[in-house]
Amino acid sequence: MALPTPPGVAAGIGGTPSAGLPQSAQPGLPPADVYESELRRVWRHLAGSGMGRLGIGLFLLVVLMAVVGPLAFPFNAAAVSSSARGLLLPPSAAHWLGTDELGRDVFRELLAGAHVSLIVGLAATAISMVLGAGIGIVAGYYGRWGDAVLMRITDFFLVLPQLPLVIALAAFFGQSILIIILVIGMTGWPTTARIVRSQVLSLRERQFITRVRSLGASDLRILRVHILPNVMPLIFANTVLVIGGAILAEATLSFLGLGDPVQISWGTMLHFAFESGAVGRGAWWYFVPPGVCIVIVVLAFTLTGHAIDQALNPRLRGSR
Repeated sequence: MALPTPPGVAAGIGGTPSAGLPQSAQPGLPPADVYESELRRVWRHLAGSGMGRLGIGLFLLVVLMAVVGPLAFPFNAAAVSSSARGLLLPPSAAHWLGTDELGRDVFRELLAGAHVSLIVGLAATAISMVLGAGIGIVAGYYGRWGDAVLMRITDFFLVLPQLPLVIALAAFFGQSILIIILVIGMTGWPTTARIVRSQVLSLRERQFITRVRSLGASDLRILRVHILPNVMPLIFANTVLVIGGAILAEATLSFLGLGDPVQISWGTMLHFAFESGAVGRGAWWYFVPPGVCIVIVVLAFTLTGHAIDQALNPRLRGSR
């Protein structure tokens, strides 16, 4: 028996457009159809938005650097110069972005760093989103003492300054890519948990959820078929925004010397550039390119995230 779509679901939870509920979120509609409909709507908005096109264009540029770059221009960390004349050379036909303090090609090093930085950002964000979304959905749906306990834990992490906490944990557990991914992911989930919980709290009181529950649907089915598809667009938009912050956090840790010294990332490039005195010697080609790349990738995810938020929030679309 197909239940009618409750009034107001298309506009958002409780009639609030910012909730970003799928317009096709009928109780009997398969989640895949809900996701597909929402993705089409979001993609149409991104394609028609200048902010979205710019964000996606920058993102594709970074992906091209991270995936194709190391294959076309492989970087060999052991290929150091045997002569002092090859150290910190300015850009030339042989070395498009000059050389570093060991005589290695900075352009090839930059492409290798893009690969590592993007992997760390995506992996850390995935951990953060799974934790935050899971805690937010469970706390918002079940409520009572479980909600109270989970939100007190969330509040504890929210009041802690994230950057000093990340620095302290990275320094304590050691220097490796895996540790950096885990530290950033395990400290970046509280905001997502709060956002998701607020939407689930309102969504669980909707009439169509009450009807489905009265028909004997289990909590697991309600969460999987009706709650998750309605909050998934919100989670997706928040994920895009968090990726840029995760990449920036990795660059900060690596710049401070807490990154993996074996793996080249944009943060480690900045770290070694400052350690080798490249700034004082005017070797701008060593420290400016990784800094610019960090700005570009953060800008790409920020613009794309805000464009997705506009697609899910009619009030933002109307105020453009």
